Amino acid sequence: MSRFLATLVALVAIGFAPLASAADEAADALIKRLSVDVLDAIKADKQVKAGELTRVIALVDQRIMPSVNFQRMTASAVGRHWRQATPEQQARLQEEFKTLLVRTYAGALAQVSDQSIAMKPLRAGAQDQEVVVRTEIRGHGDPIQLDYRLEKTPGQGAGWKIYDLNVLGVWLVETYRGQFTQEIGAKGIDGLIATLSQRNKSNAKKG
Repeated sequence: MSRFLATLVALVAIGFAPLASAADEAADALIKRLSVDVLDAIKADKQVKAGELTRVIALVDQRIMPSVNFQRMTASAVGRHWRQATPEQQARLQEEFKTLLVRTYAGALAQVSDQSIAMKPLRAGAQDQEVVVRTEIRGHGDPIQLDYRLEKTPGQGAGWKIYDLNVLGVWLVETYRGQFTQEIGAKGIDGLIATLSQRNKSNAKKG
C-alpha cells in the first residue's frame, strides 16, 4: 500500500462517521472509530473503491471538511506567508490545496483490500488541547505508520479536529511547506495559486 493510499484513507476516514458524538470522544477513540468505518465503507462502496473522483469530492465536501481544521492545515503549509495573503488569496489557496490532495489520492482507493487499523498508546494528559494519535495500517507487507495531529476545539462544532497527518514518518504539512515556500519565494502568493491551479488542471486531464 502506497503513501498516497495511507494518506487518503486517513483523510476520507474522517468523513464516514457521525459527527454528533465527536465532542464527547477521546482523540484516540475517535480516530479508531473513524478508521474502522472508512475501511469498511471503502470495501462496500464500489465507486469509492474505484477512486471515482466525483464521489470522492462529494465525500470531502460533505463529510471531511466539517471534521478537519483545513484552514489551519493550509495556513501551516503556506507558513509565514499566510498572514500576507488577502482573504481572497487564502480562500483560493484552501480550495486549490484541497483539490490537489483529493485528485492526487483518489485513484489510490482502489488498492484497499483487507487492511486493518492498530492503535498505539496515547501519550497525553486529560487537559491537553493538542495531541498526536499514532496508528498503523496493517495488511499485506510491512505496517504503514499513520499518525494524526489533533486539536480540541470549543463552542459550536466542539471536539477533536485533525490538522496534520504523518505517513511513514513524513508530516504532510511540513512536506508541502517546503514546496510552497520555494514557490512563493520565486513567484509570490499569486504564483503559488497559479501553480496549484495549473497542476490541478493537468491532473484533471489525466483523469
